[in-house]
Parts: sequence; structure tokens; C-alpha cells
Amino acid sequence: MSGERLATLVTGVVYRHPGLLAKIVATLDVLSGGRAQLGIGASWYEREQRGLGVPVVPLGERFDRLEETLRICLQMWGEDNGPFHGEHYQLDETLCVPAPLTRPRPDILIGGDGERRTLRLVARYADACNLYAAGPEHVAHKLDVLRRHCDAEGRDYDTIRKTATYIEPIDDHDVFLAAAEQYANLGISLLDLTTIHDPAAAERAAELIPRAAPL
Repeated sequence: MSGERLATLVTGVVYRHPGLLAKIVATLDVLSGGRAQLGIGASWYEREQRGLGVPVVPLGERFDRLEETLRICLQMWGEDNGPFHGEHYQLDETLCVPAPLTRPRPDILIGGDGERRTLRLVARYADACNLYAAGPEHVAHKLDVLRRHCDAEGRDYDTIRKTATYIEPIDDHDVFLAAAEQYANLGISLLDLTTIHDPAAAERAAELIPRAAPL
């Protein structure tokens, strides 16, 4: 895939019907010349769901819906246009026109680092993961768990891109860069910075790009 990917980090599984989500990503892929990526998670932010009037379902059901959604997207982006019959979603046809430009399909990134279900879904379905950068030891442990899931699924661990969301303040650039180097050494190839509620923090983060790029 050339250029930068276009994606959300991440959409909650309950926000869109999976058939429509697959078509949205496919259309974005066509319009962007093959740069779309599906970033998805199990919809952890219940305040947002309630605020927007999205029905809140139990956590276990959200993970069940997440796996069905991943299966539907893979089917719609593939050659099988037939029905999909799951526990939560029923599709008479999985036709996706226009089809994505990216071959064999747009990348899938799964956000979260739950050890029992999230990282297993990463090993089974995803091209990339996004962990919480809650310290190098935390990330190292989660990556070890992911590796074990990959072994169980017969998946090559090295084919999965590892990314993380940095959740600490970035006021001290030297502290951030030292942490970023540790994450890079663990195999993290991209750090997302949580500056959405602080425009000034976003500007400070932009100053870090030239220094962080070599990592």
C-alpha cells in the first residue's frame, strides 16, 4: 500500500451495521486510490454510546458482534457474494460494489489489548493491532500474549503491524522520546498520541515528529 492510510482509530463495532461498514471502507478505498484501512474495536466508550443514543450491549456480546463483523467484511471484500448467517447479523447477500482497490483487501486494525479475546481476534483476522502504551513492560507482556495467540492460530506473528496509543502527557519531550525508543525496540512501528482534547498539546506533539522519525 502506497501513501498514508486513511482510517479511524478506531470505530466501535456497534456504531454501524457491518454490511454498511464494509461498503463504507470499500468506497473510501476506491476514492483514495487504495489507501483505506478498517480500524475497529469492541466499543468500550459507553459514555459516547449513551450520548449518541447507540444501544449499549453487554461486553461479551460486543466481542461476539466484533468477530461477526470481521467475518462479514472479509466475505464482502472477497469473492463470496452469498449470504451470511450469524447470531447477531443476517445478510441475504454480501455484495460489495464497487470492490476495494487494495489487494487482496483493505488492511484491518483491531484496537485494544484484552488478552483473552481482543488479541486472539488480532491473531485470527487482523493485519495490525493497537495497544495501550501504558509502559514498556505492559506492552512487552501484551506482545508476548499476542505471539502465543499467533502460535495457536498458525499465524506468523511478524506479519502483524504493532502500533500503540501513547496515553501519558507529552510535555517533556525527552521523556517521550526515551519511551518511544523503548516501544520501537519492542517492535512498535507507530505511536498514536492522545491530544484530541488539547489543541496546544497537538501543536507540541507536531514538534516531536522530526526527532521521533528516526526511531
